[in-house]
Amino acid sequence: MEEALRKLVTSGDGYVDILVYVKPESSFTGLRMEAGELVFYTDEPPLEGRANASLVRYIARLLGIPTSRVEIVYGQRSRTKRVRVYEVDEETVIQKIIEALRETEQR
Repeated sequence: MEEALRKLVTSGDGYVDILVYVKPESSFTGLRMEAGELVFYTDEPPLEGRANASLVRYIARLLGIPTSRVEIVYGQRSRTKRVRVYEVDEETVIQKIIEALRETEQR
């Protein structure tokens, strides 16, 4: 799981990017790894940016940072998104995502 995740999380100068596939209108909100992709499930519909806002809130809550430090930099209107998180390090992001994935597996 960690090896696949490392291909989806990259870092730059002062930010970390996460490649995520979004599945709106799901029965739960959370992350899963499926076929080498990080998939975010949300109960929000893909209308008026609600699924995107749900993703931003989830990532911010997961990392314990304000939503102002999380933004979608690619894929506003597509299911595949690049989420940029500022002022965090890559290892912290990977570890927090792994924790969330393990929590989701236990459901």
